[in-house]
Amino acid sequence: MRRPHLPAWLPLDPYVLALLGTVGLAALLPASGPAAATLAEGAATGAVALLFFLYGARLSTREALDGLRHWRLHLTVLGCTFLLFPVLGLAARGLVPTLLTPPLYSGLLFLCLVPSTVQSSIAFTSIARGNVPAAICAGSFSSLAGIFLTPVLAAGLLGESAGGFSLDSLRGIALQLLLPFLLGQTLRRWTGGFLVRHKKALGYVDRGSILLVVYAAFSAGMAAGIWHQVSAPRLGALLAVEAVLLAVMLLVTWYGAKRLGFGREDRIAIQFAGSKKSLAAGLPMASVLFGAQASLAVLPLMLFHQMQLMVCAVLARRRAGAPASRPASGSGSDPASRPGSGPEPRPDPRPEPRPASGESAPEGELPAGHVAEVSPTPQPPAAQAR
Repeated sequence: MRRPHLPAWLPLDPYVLALLGTVGLAALLPASGPAAATLAEGAATGAVALLFFLYGARLSTREALDGLRHWRLHLTVLGCTFLLFPVLGLAARGLVPTLLTPPLYSGLLFLCLVPSTVQSSIAFTSIARGNVPAAICAGSFSSLAGIFLTPVLAAGLLGESAGGFSLDSLRGIALQLLLPFLLGQTLRRWTGGFLVRHKKALGYVDRGSILLVVYAAFSAGMAAGIWHQVSAPRLGALLAVEAVLLAVMLLVTWYGAKRLGFGREDRIAIQFAGSKKSLAAGLPMASVLFGAQASLAVLPLMLFHQMQLMVCAVLARRRAGAPASRPASGSGSDPASRPGSGPEPRPDPRPEPRPASGESAPEGELPAGHVAEVSPTPQPPAAQAR
């Protein structure tokens, strides 16, 4: 089975470059004026609704429910995403105002409330030779839970900076996030085949919609003049705080999963699914929850997204090159399907010495010459008589 691979150098996500270009465009040519601002806001609102409709239509609830047999792993990932991350985000409150400004801290805390990403978690888990089916189910569970938990947690923990529990914010969450998502889930029976056949084209629709949301958010931020609140030292401090946050989550997910008794392949899935945050889900949510303040709110998430890609790319390659340990029972993966990570070579039942074959058998295969001894080459009758 061919595995996804990353370039040898540290990856710079092209989509992050597109996002930065969109930010630059909003800084140079913002949607200014009542008509342009209204048009940009309306287009962004429609794009958010379309995004969550597509999320609902793509997410297979049946596949997610089929993974319930591995419920300990999924609960561990959900606990890291929606419990441990928010606790660390709340602990970072002590860095205000010494290192972080209140708006940057709000964005950092919002980052801690966003669900886990699906695609990159699966890709890195596969590269590291982890439990890919578990990563798929864990990412699906996190995305499904994040549709409901992220807005509620943001409204409760961020207070007025995220709209609080006002009627307008709840209406925006319901109309722009929940309703399109539920509609997509309802129509998935009829739209699923179409989405699979046109997956590549709809991927561009996804990314284009997010770019539109980012442009509208940063245009509103330029009009409000909030970018004057950010300085280079503050951005450097934000990057340092996010690096510590990512390092803590990578260590906790790896060694915590080991302490909980998970096998190596499950620990890989937990580490990559439990330490990541979804840019695709977080950006449209921020536009609904933060309004004109969304440009600063999404900045920590954009920086963290690129950081997690770079760090996890290196980590995944190291995990792939590390010697595989014996798989724990009940890990839910098939180690024999991955070369180099299979079980120990099967011991030969016959202890008598064998002629040297010139090379050792690959790991996980029978020793050289074993088939030849089971099915000996027929010899002439004269040789047998001798």
